[in-house]
Amino acid sequence: MDLVSALDHIEIGKKPDFFFAARTLLVHEHEDLPLFDEAFELFWRKPAESWDLRWQGLTRRRQPSGPIVTHPPLKEAAPQTNDSSSTSKEPMTVIEVTRSYSDRELLRHKNFAEMNVEESDAVKQMMSHLLWKVSERRTRRHRPGKGLLIDLRRTLRRSLRSEGEVFSWAYREQKLKPRPLVVIADISGSMERYTRLLLHFIYGMKAALSQPVEAFVFSTRLTRITRPLQIRDLDLALKNVGELVTDWAGGTRIGESLKAFNFEWGRRVLGRGAVVLVISDGWDRGDVELLKREMARLKRNCHRLIWLNPLLGAPDYEPLTRGIQAALPNIDNFLPVHNLASLEDLANRLADINRRSNGGNHARYPA
Repeated sequence: MDLVSALDHIEIGKKPDFFFAARTLLVHEHEDLPLFDEAFELFWRKPAESWDLRWQGLTRRRQPSGPIVTHPPLKEAAPQTNDSSSTSKEPMTVIEVTRSYSDRELLRHKNFAEMNVEESDAVKQMMSHLLWKVSERRTRRHRPGKGLLIDLRRTLRRSLRSEGEVFSWAYREQKLKPRPLVVIADISGSMERYTRLLLHFIYGMKAALSQPVEAFVFSTRLTRITRPLQIRDLDLALKNVGELVTDWAGGTRIGESLKAFNFEWGRRVLGRGAVVLVISDGWDRGDVELLKREMARLKRNCHRLIWLNPLLGAPDYEPLTRGIQAALPNIDNFLPVHNLASLEDLANRLADINRRSNGGNHARYPA
């Protein structure tokens, strides 16, 4: 009943809102959180012909009918004495096991460039279950709510029921609107090992978010791929993207591509506090001064500029390429995007982007 009442305060059409509301109200023990997450994913998963419904988590609280699986003891237990009551019952088989990391946990931290075909398919499936949400922006308009501003018009209208006596005050709060998201991805030859999985990431993000998501790719020139990614069939969408883009795995001209974006698309897609994601390793064969100017222009026209670099996940990485050196002074967040765990971290940052300050977000590489 609490969950039904909560639906008056959230939009049930937004999967992340419903997930966190149900998780908060239905789970009462900390150890049950992974169980709820697995149940939620199982419920929303697309059924297949060979779907195995013998889910281990659903039967964990039942009385075991077979052997008991338990952790090995830390020290030897004291010998048990024979009891007349215990001899009448059949002995229960106890199997001691030591839990280890699952394949799912290993794939979360494995580099995209080191995966084989089977692992890439599994990661693509895991990407489809990521919860994406971008923090909303406050507008100048207000709506009835629990804010701090008194709504005099509604208060006076309500007082007419009591012959002009004010017994309760009506309040209003600022309206919130979603921030547009713009993704500009590098598909040059140096990014070829990451391109396919990153396209799946962009497609999943666009399908999960309710606000406008504009997607662009570039190598030697800029190409808008927003319209092909609107197709619900993932394979057909990626096929149309492949037919539209003509400079796959070519050279890299980041400055020229950003200039084309700023002058042709900037005013159309960067309004209303947009968040921009630039995905590139920073290898550039173009004009460095042009890259500096266009990065500064892009930074002025958006709310937050985030650069995602797949090479940043390496422990010995240093930003020594001239493209990264030219771009760093205008970057708000310089983050890795080399595995599934980095994508989960990005999702958390986007959901909390309003409360994160612009300063001190470069981690090892301050501007």
